[in-house]
Amino acid sequence: QVQLVVSGGGLVQPGGSLRLSCAASGSSVGIKAMGWYRQAPGKQRELVAAITIPSGGSTKYADSVKGRFSISNDNAKNTVYLQMNSLRPEDTAVYFCNADTSPLMVVTTTPGDYWGQGSQVTVSS
Repeated sequence: QVQLVVSGGGLVQPGGSLRLSCAASGSSVGIKAMGWYRQAPGKQRELVAAITIPSGGSTKYADSVKGRFSISNDNAKNTVYLQMNSLRPEDTAVYFCNADTSPLMVVTTTPGDYWGQGSQVTVSS
């Protein structure tokens, strides 16, 4: 089993920045990809960004966040980060961390079996 603990999030003004962290524990050695998904009220959950583990060599971003968000991993800490810059009101959503034992998340956007708790991100003036 893999446990994912999310931290970060909160309220920020448009144009501001936030960073989300997702720390993996348990049987994390088998993880091949991690990603961030978000779900806004009345909308389907969507992939925001994903990264292959442990290399971090492949990433994928939703078109709506390209150039503004950055995903990275710290293998020593078993942690993946989502740096969110130039935030917009439409980025408001609950953000979830996900982990998969397959690296295909960066290609198919399909989530893996492991989810962390959601973190509310609200962008508002």
